[in-house]
Amino acid sequence: MAIYKNTTELSKVYKGASELSAVYFGANLIFPIIVGNLIDFLVVAGGGGGGRGSAGGSDGNGGAGGAGGLRTSYGAVSGGGSSAESSLVLTSSTTYLITIGSGGAGGTGDTSNGTVGTNSSFDSITSSGGGYGAKGSLGVSGGSGGSGGGGGAGGGVGTANQGFSGGTNSNNNNNNGGGGGGAFEAGNVDGDMLGGDGLPVSIIGLSVVYAGGGSGSGYAFGSRNQGGDGGGGDSGYGTISALNGTVNLGGGGGASGMNASGVCGNSGSGGSGVVILRILTSKYSGTTTGSPTVTTNGTHTILTYNGSGTYTA
Repeated sequence: MAIYKNTTELSKVYKGASELSAVYFGANLIFPIIVGNLIDFLVVAGGGGGGRGSAGGSDGNGGAGGAGGLRTSYGAVSGGGSSAESSLVLTSSTTYLITIGSGGAGGTGDTSNGTVGTNSSFDSITSSGGGYGAKGSLGVSGGSGGSGGGGGAGGGVGTANQGFSGGTNSNNNNNNGGGGGGAFEAGNVDGDMLGGDGLPVSIIGLSVVYAGGGSGSGYAFGSRNQGGDGGGGDSGYGTISALNGTVNLGGGGGASGMNASGVCGNSGSGGSGVVILRILTSKYSGTTTGSPTVTTNGTHTILTYNGSGTYTA
């Protein structure tokens, strides 16, 4: 039914109405186009593992794991500084697969790279696993991924519309490792070894930061360096092992570093990813597998998948 532009009823049709995907403007009329089963999404991949430094050698300290790639249709922006993506239109009675990526392992041997995280996906939307952190050497770069891992020779490249690149040893000093990239910013943004921050997203009804990069480690630094907001793991130092990225936030693992006595601890693993779906409660089918957490926010139902599963529209 058309609505006259000068009618008071027009106030009931507003830009944020989830059931209005578009409107047709006539000379004096507005015709809403109603679309069913619109769904918003957040898809975060597993973070990359941090690199392990050299124990007793001159190659120093590892680079950190990059955060898992982040793609979302909710809010103004998505990962890597891109605009938010379009909501998806689901087909009734169709089953959609959700896959949750695991975090990559940290480097386990003396002077070893971490491992890339694995992808997360919802139907056609796939986010790439975070890049690995490089082993403790100025000549080694971090791995590319959703967000890039840090390294002594250079940071791995982030994926467009998902995350930023990892950092490098900005000062070429004491064999410091680079910080991992995050969904909101690159590693080493302040000329240090810190991980890049993740992106705050309010898809569940409150703001949560996802996909922060891990922290690179510095020679004889004496304490941890901080991972990026959004689950990035702190770095280690000597016998103090690095921290893992936070599970279901897609954070990158922290790097391990050598102390003045030549001792180097373990590096951190990346955190697993998450998939979150937001749909009008009036359109929610209630048919799922994988035991997602189901909550409501106003007129919407929120499905949070911490493990793989399905949703049937």
